[in-house]
Amino acid sequence: MSTQLPEQADEESSAAEVEPTSQARERRLQKKRERAEEGEGQAEDAEKALDGEDTYQLKVFRYDPEIAGKKEPRFDDFHVPFEKGMTVLDALMYARDTYDSSLTFRHSCRQAICGSDAMFVNGKQRLCCKTQLADLEEPVRIEPLPHAEVVKDLVVDMEHFYDQMEAVEPYFQTNDLPEGELEEQKQSRENREKVKMSTRCIWCGACMSSCNIAAGDNEYLGPAALNKAYRFTMDEREGEDMKQQRLEILEQEHGVWRCQTQFSCTEVCPKDIPLTEHIQELKREAVKNNLKFW
Repeated sequence: MSTQLPEQADEESSAAEVEPTSQARERRLQKKRERAEEGEGQAEDAEKALDGEDTYQLKVFRYDPEIAGKKEPRFDDFHVPFEKGMTVLDALMYARDTYDSSLTFRHSCRQAICGSDAMFVNGKQRLCCKTQLADLEEPVRIEPLPHAEVVKDLVVDMEHFYDQMEAVEPYFQTNDLPEGELEEQKQSRENREKVKMSTRCIWCGACMSSCNIAAGDNEYLGPAALNKAYRFTMDEREGEDMKQQRLEILEQEHGVWRCQTQFSCTEVCPKDIPLTEHIQELKREAVKNNLKFW
């Protein structure tokens, strides 16, 4: 597993353009330095207050391309007070609020629904808000998702992941609409059960990060996108024409046939979606779609 850092940007520009930009950037960096100095004093006070308490040690990946002394990746140690039911996200928030306000990571709903806080925790892709601190061995090593470009600390660039999801047209399409204006487009109970698990995807990117094929093939659609395609390909309401169109997308060189059935995506999915099984079923559909009898 590797962590990718962005390449240094080209700094050539005219003097007229550089001056105001440089001044604004310097002011921003000065504020960062001041906050860092304030945080060091707060961290010392917090460490003293924890003497004798039950604590957990975190080793957190740090990287900030805007600060000269933080451009080199490193790990910072934090000790957080442990409480029953505490999650990794709770621990990170304590470390940020108590020791270092510049510690950067994504989070939102805190209920394993938004998918924004997927990280690499003790060598495995996990949702931090769902992962109990008590279930992990110390020190708890927290890193950004592998095989994605790191923006800052634990935040990675998700643009490529979203592009792959959009490539499979992840929305309902049909030409067979009900006759009545207010009539619903009904789905059988059996068909709903067939696609039910695939609808649980929260776009966290954990499966894509765990996939060795996606790591080596930047064009591979990846397990999340293929699962989303499964959700609509198998929906009986879209009709055969649309199913044919989706299968043509999935049958491409970097589609379902790139999957090597390693099950790594299924193992790390926080919503327990049988991703590998869905991809294999799409392969079977692709084969049947291309069978010809004379």
